[in-house]
Amino acid sequence: MNDATTGLEAADIVQILSYLPHRYPFLLIDRIIEMKGDESCIGIKNVTYNEPQFMGHFPSRPMFPGVFMIEGMAQTAGAMCVASKLAQKARPKEVYFMTIDKAKFRKPVGPGDTVEYHMTKLANRRNMWWYRGEAKVNGVLVCEAEVSAMLVVE
Repeated sequence: MNDATTGLEAADIVQILSYLPHRYPFLLIDRIIEMKGDESCIGIKNVTYNEPQFMGHFPSRPMFPGVFMIEGMAQTAGAMCVASKLAQKARPKEVYFMTIDKAKFRKPVGPGDTVEYHMTKLANRRNMWWYRGEAKVNGVLVCEAEVSAMLVVE
């Protein structure tokens, strides 16, 4: 759905691919199920055993790497920022991941889990955005961090 003031309310994989430069195996979100302009959103990652990281992390007990959850948060926030810029008729040329702060890993995530990235805007100045992210599986907090991104607009 499109709304000129808030951008999309959700985004499927085709829309996400148009917002972000990432591709498999480094695209770490599958869908955005809720988006409120550039204020907040929820991104989804379905973790499956056939992903390449599970060959070495760890074969006897496969765990989704924590840094991938941080990257998934950043990609979710980045897609939200791009969508909000498109709603304003501005097409970002690049999205850069700038900072990670206050990262904490609470519980392991593995194949079969669905990770929800709950992203909430902390601040926005010019072309920089700061977000607080919480990764949850079945409503349980598994990872949290603050991330920032910079958009280069044409």
